[in-house]
Amino acid sequence: MRSPRRHPLLVPALLCALAVLVARPTDAAAGVGRREDGDSGISAQVVRLYQDAALATGRYEAGRQEAEAQRAREQWFEELLGRERREIAVLREGLGRIARAQYRDGGGLPLTAQIIFATDPAELMRGQHVFSRTTLAVDNAVEKSRRAEARLAADEAKAAAVRRRMERRSAELATLKRDIERTLEEARGQLQGQADASVAAGSCRGAVRLGQPQQAVEQAWVTPVAAYELSAGFGSGGSHWASRHTGQDFAVPIGTPVRAVGAGRVVKVSCGGAFGIEIVIEHTGGYDTQYAHLAAVTVDQGESVAAGQWIGQSGTSGNSTGPHLHFEVRVTPEAGSAVDPVPWLAARGAPVG
Repeated sequence: MRSPRRHPLLVPALLCALAVLVARPTDAAAGVGRREDGDSGISAQVVRLYQDAALATGRYEAGRQEAEAQRAREQWFEELLGRERREIAVLREGLGRIARAQYRDGGGLPLTAQIIFATDPAELMRGQHVFSRTTLAVDNAVEKSRRAEARLAADEAKAAAVRRRMERRSAELATLKRDIERTLEEARGQLQGQADASVAAGSCRGAVRLGQPQQAVEQAWVTPVAAYELSAGFGSGGSHWASRHTGQDFAVPIGTPVRAVGAGRVVKVSCGGAFGIEIVIEHTGGYDTQYAHLAAVTVDQGESVAAGQWIGQSGTSGNSTGPHLHFEVRVTPEAGSAVDPVPWLAARGAPVG
C-alpha cells in the first residue's frame, strides 16, 4: 500500500534553456503569493506553482551554464593576452642584445667614426643595415602587439561586464526559484491538510476541476505519473503491509498530477481507510487500475476518462509514510486481485523505469 522509504524528486528542469538573458521572470513571479478561494483553488495553485518552479529552475540552470561559458571565454582572452605579452618581451630582449653588441663593437662612436676606423667598412655597413632592419621589424611587431593587446583588453572588459550581468541575473533567478519553491511547499501543505481532513471525516470533498495537460497523449497507455522515482515494488515485504506489497509505488511530491494509464470509467472514488483518497478505473479487457494515497481527485465516480487525463493529485493520505502514488492493476475492482503492474504496463507500450 505504501513504501517504507521515499525519495523526494527534484523539480523538473531545463524547460526554457534558451533566451535566459532576455526573458524576465515576471511570468513565474506572478504565481508567488497568489491565493484562490475554495477547495479547487489550492489544487490549481499547486499545479500552477509546480509548473512555475520548473520554468524558474530551467532558466536558472541555463543562466548558470551560460555564466560558466562566459568565464571560460574570459580565461581564453587572458591566455591570449599573456601570449602576446611574452612575444613582445622576447622581441624586446632580442633587440636589446643586438644593441648591446653594436655598442661593444663600435665603442659608442657615431656611425661616421665607426666607418673611418673600421678594418672592414663594408662589413660594418652591412651590420648596421641588418641592425636597422631588425629594429624596424621589432618596432612594427611591438606596435602590432600593442594594438592587439589593447583590442583584447577591451574585449576582455566587455566579457567581464557580460559575466557580471549574468551573475546578477542568476542571483535574481535563484531568489525567484527559492520564493516559488517555498510558496509551492506551503501550498502542498495546505492541499495535504485538506486531504487529511477528508480522510478523517471519511467523506470526499468532490472533484476539483483542473486544466488538462497542454500536449495531448497519443499513446493508448501511459505511466500513471510523468516523472517519478520508483520506491516499493510489487510483492516486496515490509512491516507496513499485512502480507506483501500489492502494487508499485511512484515517489513524487504532493500535488503531482496523476493520470489515467488508459481509457476507462471511474468505478470508485473513496476517501477513507488504509489507502486514503483513492480512485479505481475500469478498463476494457477485464482489468482495473487503482491510484491511492492521493491529495485530491479531479474526476467523479461514473465519469469516463481518456489515457493521460489528469484524474487527481498525489499526496500521502491514509496509511502512508511519505508522498507517493500507490498504483495497482487488478483483475477485479476490489483489493486482493492485484497483478504486477510493471510488466503489465510494459506489455502495453508504457514501460516503467
